[in-house]
Amino acid sequence: MSRLRVLHVIPDLVPGGAQRLVVDLLEAFDRERFEVAAVSLYAESGKPLEREARDKRLPVYYLNKHRGLDLGVAPQLYRLFRAYRPDVVHTHRYALRYALPPTILCRIRGRVHTLHNLAQREVDWMGKPIRWLAFRWGSLLPVCLCQETARSAQTLYGYGMRVAVVHNGIPTARFVSAGTPTSDQQRDITILHVGRFSPQKNHRLLIQAFEVASKELPGIQLWLVGDGHLRVPTEELVSSCRMQRRILFLGERTDVPALLSESDMFVLSSDYEGMPLSVLEAMAAGRPVVSTNVGGIPEIVDDGVTGLLVPPGEPQALAQAILLLARNPELRCQMGQAGQRVAIECYDIAQTARGYEALYLKLMSDREKA
Repeated sequence: MSRLRVLHVIPDLVPGGAQRLVVDLLEAFDRERFEVAAVSLYAESGKPLEREARDKRLPVYYLNKHRGLDLGVAPQLYRLFRAYRPDVVHTHRYALRYALPPTILCRIRGRVHTLHNLAQREVDWMGKPIRWLAFRWGSLLPVCLCQETARSAQTLYGYGMRVAVVHNGIPTARFVSAGTPTSDQQRDITILHVGRFSPQKNHRLLIQAFEVASKELPGIQLWLVGDGHLRVPTEELVSSCRMQRRILFLGERTDVPALLSESDMFVLSSDYEGMPLSVLEAMAAGRPVVSTNVGGIPEIVDDGVTGLLVPPGEPQALAQAILLLARNPELRCQMGQAGQRVAIECYDIAQTARGYEALYLKLMSDREKA
């Protein structure tokens, strides 16, 4: 029996949840039944995920997209599709707008697109009509990361629309070695946040909450991992609060498992989310999660059991949740262990890969019957 050929198309391999998922999936797919590769619309730039894919010998093709709208990408994809002859083209983020016409022209039977965030938040003015046509009339199957993302897709694109749900996953073994947080009351409590500096992540809220918490408990630190266009304004905010010694900017990092092993809790202050990999990583590392109650997060974080959920936009509530865990090492340990069990049992990347594999096979079976 010949292997099913699957081609993932993603804008780039810069650090991000969608990019991380694609690289992990390339490694996790069953190589005996599936031949899987990825396409980055942009040329290779030496980013850590690109190096990781190369070191692991994962097949990735790089195109030569220019910044902004680049209609020349579609012909490049057309030529690649003709040469690779995929059975399934699986698009991510805005790569859909470039990949859809070539998939139609090449008569590719399996067309899949993953929504990595709430549907209303993932598209611009150009993307919405393209996706509406693709989902409603283009025989393209939308895949959502959680039930909340699925509801948002049906709200935006029409109730009754066919939607599949495949939960996000991570290589849990990469994080479970983080170890149990120390109960040493004499050392500083370290809080970790991983995410790009963008409006969605609302670093301002996190800084405000940390300032409140640090007045009651001076022995806490906040580590901020990531980069983005709002990093400089966030650094200026920290300077204005005179908290440079307590809030550290660590930039883009490839050693998040090690940072989790040195931290006591993970905090997310987002205004909206789909199903963030960073939360799953913290849970797999045995770290309790403090997060705003948005998007698909309450589907993975059991409030009071594996972490604490607070209303979005409320720094006082976020500060009190941080203080509760900072003052209670036993509670941190209990929640961390409970979250680790959930991550291993429900959100390992192998399960995500098996979910997509079953989806591809059913999609091809349905096409043959049609």
